[in-house]
Amino acid sequence: MKKFLILFFILIYLPSFSFSDDYFLSLKKNKVNVRYGPGFDYEVKYIYRKTNLPLKVIDKKENFTKIIDLKKNSGWIHISQLKKSKSFIVTKNKILFKKPSNFSKPIARIQKGRLLLYKDCKKKWCNVKTGGFSGWIKTDNLWGKTE
Repeated sequence: MKKFLILFFILIYLPSFSFSDDYFLSLKKNKVNVRYGPGFDYEVKYIYRKTNLPLKVIDKKENFTKIIDLKKNSGWIHISQLKKSKSFIVTKNKILFKKPSNFSKPIARIQKGRLLLYKDCKKKWCNVKTGGFSGWIKTDNLWGKTE
């Protein structure tokens, strides 16, 4: 009976604890310094030069956020340089469709590594914009989106 109660407790309360509180933010500016530590007194490790680049948040300390990018580069960025993410990166070549259906008219071929801005997502499709194209793309193989 005691083992049953312990198992019951674990099954009830375990889902409420999240093992991964990962979420994404993106860059506000076209030039953002990434530092070795959480403060302006730490040296600049490298500089991002891509507005809307999605970054995974892995830690926070005061006004700095520790991030990691798609290529596993990590460092600390001041919160004033980050915003809520409305973008993701394609991790495999994909097709952009006119409507959210495989049977819809294909508009463009999206290459691996392409940055996409999304308007909204429904089920397994996202309405995206990139370059001069706008359309729908399947949500698989995208980096920067947690849903």
